[in-house]
Amino acid sequence: MNDKFKVGTNPNKNRIKRSEFKAPFWAKNRHVQTLWPRFIQRRRPLALRMEKLQLPDSDEVSVVWGQPEVTQNSKGIAVIFHGLEGSVKSHYANDLMAELQSQGWQTVLMHFRGCGGEPNSTARAYHSGETEDASFFMEWLNKQFPDLPKVAIGFSLGANMLLKFLGESPKQRFLKAAVAVSTPFKLAECAESINQGFSKVYQSYLLKSMVKTLRSKMRVIDYKGLLTIDDKKAAKLANFKEFDQNVTAPLHGFADADDYYQRCSAIGFLKYIETPTLVLHSIDDPFMNEAVLPQEHELSEAVQLELSDTGGHVGFLQGTPWKPNIWFHKRISDFIAPFAINTSV
Repeated sequence: MNDKFKVGTNPNKNRIKRSEFKAPFWAKNRHVQTLWPRFIQRRRPLALRMEKLQLPDSDEVSVVWGQPEVTQNSKGIAVIFHGLEGSVKSHYANDLMAELQSQGWQTVLMHFRGCGGEPNSTARAYHSGETEDASFFMEWLNKQFPDLPKVAIGFSLGANMLLKFLGESPKQRFLKAAVAVSTPFKLAECAESINQGFSKVYQSYLLKSMVKTLRSKMRVIDYKGLLTIDDKKAAKLANFKEFDQNVTAPLHGFADADDYYQRCSAIGFLKYIETPTLVLHSIDDPFMNEAVLPQEHELSEAVQLELSDTGGHVGFLQGTPWKPNIWFHKRISDFIAPFAINTSV
């Protein structure tokens, strides 16, 4: 591990710790770690039930519950927030929900606007700092199940959003604990890093999906006065920075991409968090670089950052090629266990 991020000698006083994760010999490469769980590893069986949640501006998001529902007899409710262009079908969401569901947690995922296979009905979309919808969702959830403890797990973009929410609302009453995995702590650095080398492959894959959704919505929603680009210009957006400059920023009230990055990066909110929070991150994450990592003085006493040298982006793959497993399933389960009730289900 880089000397800059070495842990101290007293693990009880250090907010940055060495992760226990060790990549197996066949999966030390960061791209193997990132791509294998997504494209090769078989998904765990998970039955789902979906419902629509109407937002204050009359738009809707889809909320997906793990099945069978064990809400009233569960250990608590585990809320999942997915990553950029993700959904309940994303490998990290599906398999973690299946794991926690098997342990007696009720799981639920909120799709961000326009995600999950259905475009939303307003020009507004989602982004790394969009906490209003998540806050409304958690308040709605709390009203339905006020006596059940709730924890939240965010991945990538959803991790940044979750950390921002916890930092801007330190006295929040919804969540007992939180976990953030593969967080893009500094959005500007991440936009620059993913636009270099092989990482451009990931950017191209995600950007294609983002532009496709935007162009589809442009055919049914009037964006005049909201965006300065039309369908043809949207099709030519070449990287995340261009998309955020021309779409994310103007749609959501930011002066430009840099303003969006500065105001929404999780790095500026970590020191305000009061909710017990575990942050899991790999230094070799191909979506970003070491420059995004927070220093100890940027973390509140409630935040524990666990760093590993390997693990890729939302990877943390262990086991053998014929029987792989995801390390963070157990780490997350262990971390949220003390916040559970009704542990005999």
